[in-house]
Amino acid sequence: MQPEQQIYARVIDNLDRAVIATDQEGHIVLFNPTAQAYTGLSEKQCLGRHYEQLFAGQAEILALIQQTLSAGRSISDDEDVFLHPSAGPPIPISITVSPIFGSGSDQEGVVMIIRDLSRTKELEEALRHADRLSMLGTLAAGLAHEVKNPLGGIRGAAQLLEMELGDNSPLQEYTSVMIKEVERVDGIIEELMDLSRPRPLSKNEVDLNQMLGDLLLLQQEAHRERNICFVLDLDPSIPPISGDEALLTRLFLNLIKNAAEAVKQNGVISISCKIVSDYHLHNPGKRPVPWIVVEITDDGPGISKEEKERIFTPFYTTKVGGSGLGLATCQKIIGSHNGFIRVKSKPNEGTTFRVSLPFIRESA
Repeated sequence: MQPEQQIYARVIDNLDRAVIATDQEGHIVLFNPTAQAYTGLSEKQCLGRHYEQLFAGQAEILALIQQTLSAGRSISDDEDVFLHPSAGPPIPISITVSPIFGSGSDQEGVVMIIRDLSRTKELEEALRHADRLSMLGTLAAGLAHEVKNPLGGIRGAAQLLEMELGDNSPLQEYTSVMIKEVERVDGIIEELMDLSRPRPLSKNEVDLNQMLGDLLLLQQEAHRERNICFVLDLDPSIPPISGDEALLTRLFLNLIKNAAEAVKQNGVISISCKIVSDYHLHNPGKRPVPWIVVEITDDGPGISKEEKERIFTPFYTTKVGGSGLGLATCQKIIGSHNGFIRVKSKPNEGTTFRVSLPFIRESA
């Protein structure tokens, strides 16, 4: 192999996108390592096979290849195209199919460039939730202002009435309930105001491993009677990162408590923390940084697709007595740290909350 050919081969082998080429008869002649990772098939299994065998049942991809083979022009599609690997769930992809021409004008085959859009879809979903939360936060700020004033008047009147009543008056019970409920509503209003006007971050070095370990110990004690099994899987090489320790503690405590409340007696909750380098945060003028991903998984009843679309909406809750502001607050905290949160769940298959935070050091 000539030096130039070696360079081309190394470039194709190291691309983070799948490259698959066929001859004009449709037989696969090139299948790079990323294509192997996407499909779950080896190069040996695919070379020489017809593309219709590789993409059997995947009508969108087959149509693109057939059109390029017959028409000799490039075609791209990144809307609702899914690649079905040999094992695992379908992968959302963008695909470009281009003709290969030889030294003459004859077409010799096609080349497919396939990109995994899973991470992009995650980010789009996180942005949709963030935009919705921002709009609701603005609405909540105005609503809170209008409600707090009359609420203060109700509480003051109830307190005066309580002072006027004798200690043995049967009406004392009613005034106590009034004051208690007013304070509960006032607490909800304060949480709403936190969503619309979060306090400035107080950043310092945060040891996520130690934080998660401490929270797990607290929750183990709180749920000792239910015999819940907590499994901790932490990467000891992760150093402290830049963040607001109080807010991050509130975030992970909320998620772990939710998981503990979701499982039954003898349930299992797994907590992991690791660095992922398959995608990065890019800031102009700075080096790209990988992400630290914390996953909290429970073996509870799971969440339906309809519920997943609504769980981050303020006041939506499936828990008796819940305010419906916990996950909305979690998302606000994540957004203030330039991260995002994603939930993966199906009924009767448990739930995983995946929190991604940029790996930024305070010293940097």
